[in-house]
Amino acid sequence: MRNGAVGTSRQLDSVKDLLSRRAPALTRVTAQAARASFWNEWLTGHLPAEIGARVSGVVEREGTLVIFAESAAWSARLRYTVQELEREILAASGGLERVVVRVRPRG
Repeated sequence: MRNGAVGTSRQLDSVKDLLSRRAPALTRVTAQAARASFWNEWLTGHLPAEIGARVSGVVEREGTLVIFAESAAWSARLRYTVQELEREILAASGGLERVVVRVRPRG
């Protein structure tokens, strides 16, 4: 592909680079999805299976990891388990300051 002067070449941009310049919101959403995926995998490996199956979502917000449980009863059990793992969670996070558990039914 030639454009302009003869003998000059221009390196083509990757699709990722183009999208990050044109759609910063898309880049932010992609990063959030990647972090949620990381935390889902991490929690699956560290929580007891019966509790991990009741996690309905995970999101990072302003230095806080929010873990959602599917009901109030599972939220209480998850809260106690997370309390025991909090030091490990914060060490794995690379910048989080706290962990909270909330209720969000699956839907």
